[in-house]
Amino acid sequence: MSLPEEQAAQLLGKLDSKQLEAVSVEIARLNEVSGDEQETALQDFSKSNPNTLTGRVGGLDVAKTLVEKALGKDATATVDNIRQSLEALPFGFLQKVDSQNLLTFIIDEHPQTIALILCHLPPSQAADVISGLPADRQISVIRRVATMAQTSPEIIQEVENGLERRMASVMSQQFENAGGVSSVAEILNVIDRATERSLLENLSQETPELVEEIRRLMFVFEDIVKFGDREIQTLLKNVESSQWAMALKGASEDLKEKILKNMSKRAADLLKEEMEYLGPVKLSNVEQTQQQIVDIIRRLEDAGELTTHSDDSEDKLIQ
Repeated sequence: MSLPEEQAAQLLGKLDSKQLEAVSVEIARLNEVSGDEQETALQDFSKSNPNTLTGRVGGLDVAKTLVEKALGKDATATVDNIRQSLEALPFGFLQKVDSQNLLTFIIDEHPQTIALILCHLPPSQAADVISGLPADRQISVIRRVATMAQTSPEIIQEVENGLERRMASVMSQQFENAGGVSSVAEILNVIDRATERSLLENLSQETPELVEEIRRLMFVFEDIVKFGDREIQTLLKNVESSQWAMALKGASEDLKEKILKNMSKRAADLLKEEMEYLGPVKLSNVEQTQQQIVDIIRRLEDAGELTTHSDDSEDKLIQ
């Protein structure tokens, strides 16, 4: 989407058929992408020409055009598959609806109905809707999203048909698994920090074990690679070398490099030696230690010593 059509089509043409179809479906699902979102997704490319990131628009027509240019006369079957993939998404039409407009249509619905709808939205859009709900309804909806599992096609169709009549949109249905703790974690990962804290604190009063499960999915060990040097330094002060030695056995090379470069040369060398000394270790032991470090990160976050949330807006300095 960020390339001129001719170049994008040439790139698509180098993918195999399954890859091409998968990428094209995602293009078709996307609507407008802001410049900030595009820049985040294309960090490496933006370094060479950052001033061109002005935002792009996706959609079925864009995907169709690119596929036709990439495949020529052989594009018909792929375009049909892309269209069928989109039409099979329950509540897919809501992705084109502004979050605030959607909120006005569903704010008075039963929390279970709102939860079902949110499970079929992108996390960022669901987060916008959650933020606009009254505090008591936020808790009711999030609890239902977390405990929702498999939903019958009859219920999905009934709820969507009601919205179709009110919003003049039509979309076919299929059986869908939605909801669960992972959906809540995805929503809370992109919601504002104040709303996240309020939701989890209130929810923990009733079901603390559910909150713990949500927290474990919201931030995983490998996410440490996203930290800046300042956060890494804070973390190094609170995690034992023996913990790093075990946890990094199962980490990516990027994360290992980030941790080691924030240590003194002597400390880094000692850590490397300790990792070699450990030899082969059980995956369960590695994962257990990684989770211990994630728990430390959560405690540091609650104490205000670091944050796992990135803020797209520029921080303001106060005197």
